[in-house]
Amino acid sequence: MKLLASPASPYARKVRVVLAEKHIDCEIHMVDVQPVDNPVVAHNPLGKLPTLLLDDGTAIYDSRVIVEFLDHVSPIGRLIPEENRERIAVHRWEALADGVLDAGALLRAESLRPRQEQSEAWMARQRGKIERGLAQMAHDLGDHAWCHHDRYSLADIALGCCLGWLEFRRPGDVEWRGKFAPLARHLDKLSQRPAFANTVPR
Repeated sequence: MKLLASPASPYARKVRVVLAEKHIDCEIHMVDVQPVDNPVVAHNPLGKLPTLLLDDGTAIYDSRVIVEFLDHVSPIGRLIPEENRERIAVHRWEALADGVLDAGALLRAESLRPRQEQSEAWMARQRGKIERGLAQMAHDLGDHAWCHHDRYSLADIALGCCLGWLEFRRPGDVEWRGKFAPLARHLDKLSQRPAFANTVPR
């Protein structure tokens, strides 16, 4: 298998963390998707990262589909529960974390446009999504050791990658550590795991 990724992408980082936690061998190729003729478009019509290439040439995307696939590749350290309600609960965490990332990416992209072309109303909408998403995750996490029940799962990985990217890119200068102590505590805890320490965005 070969993973097309970017060192700064939180979605690619989610996949890289899953690969590391499950001890799955996979070539990782860092790719720049900015050029029109980048190598991703030959495998993914959306030209987005991450994209996973299987040995038979099949391409899998996006990150949510890839991690679901990888969790079934190896029985070691299952990260997504089998039971339907439990599985949905973990994916709900993933959807919320990815949604915060989506809003953060839109906010950052808008902030990079010329000042006179920026829409304050649009940026405020994205900040609102980020704030509400973080508040919900902080509430749900509370003082629990892990996001879902009493074990490490994809929910923790998704949350950790989300928070790590927010700390790295600081879209709209959203300050979350002081407001959402449970999230700050959890990121600090996750950062001690080798899979997170070895995939810090840059």
